[in-house]
Amino acid sequence: MAFTTLAAPTANASLPPDIDPPLRQTGNTVLAIDLGTTVGWALRMGDSTILSGTQTFRPGRFEGGGMRYLRFTDWLVEIAVRAHGIRRLVFEEVRRHAGTDAAHVYGGFLGTLTAWCEEHEVPYEGVPVGTIKRYATGKGNADKAAMIAAIRARGFLPADDNEADAIALLLWATEPTGGRA
Repeated sequence: MAFTTLAAPTANASLPPDIDPPLRQTGNTVLAIDLGTTVGWALRMGDSTILSGTQTFRPGRFEGGGMRYLRFTDWLVEIAVRAHGIRRLVFEEVRRHAGTDAAHVYGGFLGTLTAWCEEHEVPYEGVPVGTIKRYATGKGNADKAAMIAAIRARGFLPADDNEADAIALLLWATEPTGGRA
């Protein structure tokens, strides 16, 4: 079998139509994710606008167990394309789960997320739950209501605790008084 050799592209060549542009950028777009069946997300765009919300990846009645992770991957691509790339991704790093099923689901999302980041050369970082809660509320073991209240006090209107956690994580990752800008 003969191997074909690709010629080096010229400096002004464009990508062939069947090759996707990179989903990583050099700007300052940051995506924060609270992983789970209902994913909370917050995105700081290049102009410092913050968008946030939740997305559910509950498996459908006639879907196999892996379909939620395929839909999660598609969602990540859609977010990256709409944001014109992601420079950095931070996620809530959970070390203790209420049950075995929750641990398995989290592990599946974590594996999917980190593989996607590696494939698209997006730097990623896990931030412990206690760090996020301490930053937002002053208590590392704050409950869901306290997290929502703390984020509302900062002028946001999260739909639930998943979105509130993602916003807190984004603020921690991008504010000079938080984690890393």
